Amino acid sequence: MKHKLLLFALAVILFSSCKSRKYHRNNVQIEKAANKANPNFTDYNTLSYIEAFKGVAIEEMNTYGIPASITLAQGIIESGSGNSSLAKYANNHFGIKCTAEWKGKAYYKDDDKSNDCFRVYKDARESYKDHSEFLKRKRYSALFQLDKNDYINWAKGLKQAGYATNPKYPDMVINTIEKYQLHQYDQSESEPDKIKREDRVFTEINANIPKETKKFTPVETPPSKQIINTTDPNYTVQKGDTLYNISKRYNMTVDELKSLNNLTDQGIKIGQKLVVVK
Repeated sequence: MKHKLLLFALAVILFSSCKSRKYHRNNVQIEKAANKANPNFTDYNTLSYIEAFKGVAIEEMNTYGIPASITLAQGIIESGSGNSSLAKYANNHFGIKCTAEWKGKAYYKDDDKSNDCFRVYKDARESYKDHSEFLKRKRYSALFQLDKNDYINWAKGLKQAGYATNPKYPDMVINTIEKYQLHQYDQSESEPDKIKREDRVFTEINANIPKETKKFTPVETPPSKQIINTTDPNYTVQKGDTLYNISKRYNMTVDELKSLNNLTDQGIKIGQKLVVVK
């Protein structure tokens, strides 16, 4: 019995080690792409961060009613003013994790658990827009009835709705807003405009409700970007497969997949066996 338990423990350790190495390789690819896209990245200070992203925060406020000050303060707190590894390499300024419906790339980082899966965005602007989408659900719906310059009740309401576990989170947000005078970017709205905005936002929230579990529950890896851990060196081609999506699932390049299988073109057939372990 002890022998079996030891073998099981060794298998778990080996599996975890392989998994971590694959996540590391994935992150290296993401980081190389980010450095290539932005070779002259310069660290932000908080004032330069505000200047860079106040525009998109105001746009999102005018569309959905989330105070620009709230969005900016959350970005400052959660991304270290744009200098965290998630912000720098994944353009993820709000720590939004992968979910089952996420179709983009993934970046792995220890958070609630080891190697949590985070979304990778093409740019920071996309991250800001996804932050608004993240809030457009039933648990936060009452906040959209607040005035779009009511940052104090937005900060308190986010905590009450479960956005953060830190009991001091509202104070952190409010203090950041007031320290950097972020409330100057908030705008009032007329009652007719507020009613129109609420009608539009609540229509979208109601449409989201049946899909919320899939849309907002974090998963270890989104299905479209799964890194497969397997001792089977082969994969059987299924309907809809391409060399590209197979290579991404097994964390390799298309050229590596073609080389392993002596392929000279992009054509593959349903039922074809491919070697997928390097």
